[in-house]
Amino acid sequence: MLVSQIIRNKPQQGVITVSPGSSLGDAAKLLSQKRIGAVVVSQDGEKVAGILSERDIVRELGKRGAECLSDNVDDVMTRSVFGCSPEDSTDLVLQTMTQKRFRHLPVMEGEKMIALVSIGDVVAAKMSELQLEKDALTGMIMGY
Repeated sequence: MLVSQIIRNKPQQGVITVSPGSSLGDAAKLLSQKRIGAVVVSQDGEKVAGILSERDIVRELGKRGAECLSDNVDDVMTRSVFGCSPEDSTDLVLQTMTQKRFRHLPVMEGEKMIALVSIGDVVAAKMSELQLEKDALTGMIMGY
């Protein structure tokens, strides 16, 4: 299965972003409201400046306490963001997520971000693919 198939089946809400300079508190509020695990930091919604996850915020809270919530997302976000393309396979994306310990990858067409996939999206797609294979094999064995 390809990433393009995953993003085609996702609800079309677009990628949730925050602007550079936004506060950690505002980003945390957005993550809570949207019930998502990460937000892309982007000035224009297409070029990725960084990514900020729940884990990044919790790690900073653990180090410094609630005072960090007034800091800028730029100070805490991951700047070295790995992405994937719509033509990448789910196997490659899972391998990248596992090796790099990321739970979210922007889907890029050149320099433009077109979607964001989570490890949950990829695992669900992989499970669906495995179910289809199981059903096909069962059908072959049963003769229909």
